[in-house]
Amino acid sequence: MPSILSKVVLLPCSKLYGAATYMRNKFFDWKILKEHTFEVPIITVGNLAVGGTGKTPHVEYIVDAFRKTRKVAVLSRGYRRSTKGFVVAGSTSTPRDIGDEAYQIYHKFDGEVMMVVCEDRVAGIEEIMRINPAIDLIVLDDAFQHRYVKPTVSVVVSEYNRPVYRDSLLPYGNLREGRRGLNRAEILIVSKCPTNMRPFDYSDVRGNYDLMPFQHLFFSHFQYKELRPVFPELATTVPYLDWLGENDRILAIAGIGNPRPFIRQVKSHGARVKVDIYPDHHNYTRKDIEYIQGRFDSLRKGGQRIIVTTEKDAVRLKANPYFPYELKASTFYLPISVEFDRPDNEPGIIEVLRKIIDGNHPRKEH
Repeated sequence: MPSILSKVVLLPCSKLYGAATYMRNKFFDWKILKEHTFEVPIITVGNLAVGGTGKTPHVEYIVDAFRKTRKVAVLSRGYRRSTKGFVVAGSTSTPRDIGDEAYQIYHKFDGEVMMVVCEDRVAGIEEIMRINPAIDLIVLDDAFQHRYVKPTVSVVVSEYNRPVYRDSLLPYGNLREGRRGLNRAEILIVSKCPTNMRPFDYSDVRGNYDLMPFQHLFFSHFQYKELRPVFPELATTVPYLDWLGENDRILAIAGIGNPRPFIRQVKSHGARVKVDIYPDHHNYTRKDIEYIQGRFDSLRKGGQRIIVTTEKDAVRLKANPYFPYELKASTFYLPISVEFDRPDNEPGIIEVLRKIIDGNHPRKEH
């Protein structure tokens, strides 16, 4: 329940912030601020809330589906990177060079998809097409509010347990812009849904969002996969969470927007779990790593002792110069994949995206 102080201080700030975002959007609607259009089809994937909606796995899902028929580039700003300007990811790139999410996407597809970071999305698109004219689909990661680019189709991801219609604008709530911003999206994905949803639950969500006829609503959930080693060259065995019992110990580490589903998944098995939570996109310092080592050493001996982290944290820990050699063989990450529910047996999200894109841009087969 919000405190009286937060209502007195944060709510007025939220109102001012809402007025500013409303006027900014109106300036684009009135053509005072210019939206740039491009011949190449562009999919924007973003959200209205800050952090934790599961946007990156959905970007990967879309990229994976389209890379079989189109030459795909992904453009991100590269949040919390140490570099500036236009940077193309390569085999020697680090999370500090391009940001952890861009690093994750680049390695997810083994460099087969062009991964680029640039703060200026317009300049980034222009440079992509200059150096690689064969690109015939660009996916903009986290750019729904970046209206200087007019996308072919906009996708918004909203978490099931933190719906837009129950949230408020920053700083009182977590929304970057008001709920009316959804009107710009052709597709809304409700992410992290329970796997036991009933027909009533789908109808309730659909009714609360009250989308317009041209908009498409999809429901997705995460499927957790088997553990994978963060340092595969040193791991002699890879444990299964299902096999661990009460004599085994796990140190769970998460620096993501919403760590609750990850922690819930790790704790749903038989091992005893200690949890360390860090801010989203956290760059682990020497002091953090020393603390993690101390926490790991404090786990009771007798059974197996392992560290389990998220896929996004794994890329940061793997590139971290302070991570101790003696912990590497015991450090694993929990991969996730996106699965879509089909409550009404309607066309799937990729089919809808293809239809919108092919209706606006000629399709190029490779």
